Amino acid sequence: MKILLCDDSMTVRKKLANTLLSLIPCEIVEAKNGVEAIDKFNFEKPDLVFMDILMPEIDGLEAVAKIITKHPAAKIIMLSSVGTKDNLQTALKLGAKDFIQKPADSKRLKIILETYREA
Repeated sequence: MKILLCDDSMTVRKKLANTLLSLIPCEIVEAKNGVEAIDKFNFEKPDLVFMDILMPEIDGLEAVAKIITKHPAAKIIMLSSVGTKDNLQTALKLGAKDFIQKPADSKRLKIILETYREA
């Protein structure tokens, strides 16, 4: 399973990568903003994406919209410490599959992995 992690914080990406790698064997690809996320999605074709909402250049919501427009079957899970109801609703309307509040706990991540590995 190839997973794209997109967050402007290297610390968050590393922590999330380590947690995911402890749960399943997978390949991790990283992006630090929405522009990189779009480019890496197009090039790497990951099976699953974890996308932060608040980032420089292009935020996570705009990146989701651009990825879903080109790849409607993309499985994108939004991550944010700013988990407002508006962001959740917007992300889901744009095509995100789910939403996780940061910091993501391993139990919730395991459920997400099991759900979307099968899909």
